[in-house]
Amino acid sequence: MPSAFIICCLVIAVWAVTGPIFGFSDTWQLVINTGTTIITFLMVFLIQNTQNRDGVAIQAKLDELIRVGRASNALIGIEHLTETEVEEIREKCEAAAKRHEQVRQADHAPAKTRAH
Repeated sequence: MPSAFIICCLVIAVWAVTGPIFGFSDTWQLVINTGTTIITFLMVFLIQNTQNRDGVAIQAKLDELIRVGRASNALIGIEHLTETEVEEIREKCEAAAKRHEQVRQADHAPAKTRAH
């Protein structure tokens, strides 16, 4: 997007240079204000679209990793669930991680501690 930045800089430069020609009038100021407002409005949608595309691509990659790995395939597509359903799955995953950590710590505990 360097070319877009350069174009924007050129537009601002042309606008600034024409200031004295138009006597720095209200119309002259209105042109740049209106132009920047329109561009900002359009950029919000462009950025949102790009973020949505990125999110979908990342989700597809994660789904593929789940599919080919040892993780549960039940997690594929959870982005389509309700917020409550996703929260329930997150809580189950946290509980499973805690259980796994406790088992791992018990396996690595010294032999004297295990006897008690």
